[in-house]
Amino acid sequence: MSSDGVSTGTFSLRSPYGKRAVGLAVAAAVGGFLFGFDSSVINGAVDSIQSDFGLNSVITGFVVAIALLGCAVGAVIAGNLADRWGRLRVMLLGAVLFFASSLGAGLAFSVWDLAFWRIIGGLGIGIASVVAPAYIAEIAPRQIRGGLASLQQLAITLGIFVALLSDAVFAWSAGTADSPFWFGLDAWRWMFIVGVIPAAIYGILSFTVPESPRFLITKGRDAEARAVFATLMPASELETTMTELTERIEADRRNAGVSLRGPVFGLQGIVWAGIILSVFQQFVGINVIFYYSTTLWQSVGFAESSSFGISVVTGIVNVLVTLIAIFFVDRWGRKPILLTGSVLMTVSLGFMALCFAFSVTDASGAVTLPAPWGPIALVAANVFVIGFGASWGPLVWVLLGEIFPSRIRGKALGVAAGAQWIANFLVTVTFPVMSTWNLSATYGIYALFALLSFVYVAVKIPETKGVDLEQTENLFLRKPQTTA
Repeated sequence: MSSDGVSTGTFSLRSPYGKRAVGLAVAAAVGGFLFGFDSSVINGAVDSIQSDFGLNSVITGFVVAIALLGCAVGAVIAGNLADRWGRLRVMLLGAVLFFASSLGAGLAFSVWDLAFWRIIGGLGIGIASVVAPAYIAEIAPRQIRGGLASLQQLAITLGIFVALLSDAVFAWSAGTADSPFWFGLDAWRWMFIVGVIPAAIYGILSFTVPESPRFLITKGRDAEARAVFATLMPASELETTMTELTERIEADRRNAGVSLRGPVFGLQGIVWAGIILSVFQQFVGINVIFYYSTTLWQSVGFAESSSFGISVVTGIVNVLVTLIAIFFVDRWGRKPILLTGSVLMTVSLGFMALCFAFSVTDASGAVTLPAPWGPIALVAANVFVIGFGASWGPLVWVLLGEIFPSRIRGKALGVAAGAQWIANFLVTVTFPVMSTWNLSATYGIYALFALLSFVYVAVKIPETKGVDLEQTENLFLRKPQTTA
């Protein structure tokens, strides 16, 4: 037992230092919660927005997806701003932008006004999506870094769930999403406005947590960085941690001019690996479930109240399976879980494509799924969420943090994340048009991408479990071993 009350080699999340680190990580992960909340809050408002503003399917898809372009810009600028201003000021900026967006979107008087506020909110979410995990990684003691990093993904899924739940509560309380609620504002408007609560919490927390030690050291404020670390780890590890961090900062400065260029279509092959993983994560169509599920279930015959309830259940499933992935990723490995997830997604999306092939349109234009295809489609959709949430959802982020060598890690992560936002935007903006054209074919296309994701991981992605971060690049220089 050391003088700090922590047994040598037994540092854990339950130790006094671990609990302090968890507290800071949870505070930062509220940014992930905002990310998830903003991603799904429009789910319950889509039909009302379309009817109130008289939109066609193209403009509807654009309004839903436009926030993702703001996210991409926010993610790109967040790193530079965080290095100039510090992590906490940028966290506050993200909170302010999302707060303003929640009010503006809820009080929007036209579709273009709504689109503007969606972009502002996207900027805030893009900033939070970068700064929150960076802050967690920078304050986390190395012994528990993996566990703390997983809090970000958990917070995202919780944000999705709370958004879907709050949408349902407002719709149920008012009668429908289009019905007046508090102060005469329609329920769908309150779905956006309620976002000011987590935004305010995130902003307040930015005043209560300490600045990142890494940022403090880069600004020559070593004494302040040491004081922060002193609350997070035993004194016996303090100087070693300070020395290692200082050396990493100097190495990053030396590698600041390193290029991502390479012989494979202008980029290094390993950068393309990150881009392709990111694109597959989105092209299976997962965000169609979280952005449009309420509209989707209504379109095939479920009542509005039932559609909201189904979406809430889907959000709960997403949270639970993410916990499963977090628990097993370091036991089973990355590759087996990804391959299993691809199989589940391919099969479930295939069943959804089959179900919607039997949809019937009546004289009024209403679409229904005759028995037994409606319940089968519902089960298939939730199996899809299970397959994604337990594999490709969290594990792509794990791999992106592992496969890039330190000399290019920051830049390569930025490119991969940018590819993910763009792929998300393309899927989101095209779904309303594609679903009008042919829902069965739409889900068939997503199933094809799920199948291709299996092939890509099986052939191109090696197992990185237990491999030192600086050695993972070498795994991509030889043919991956088959998975047992």
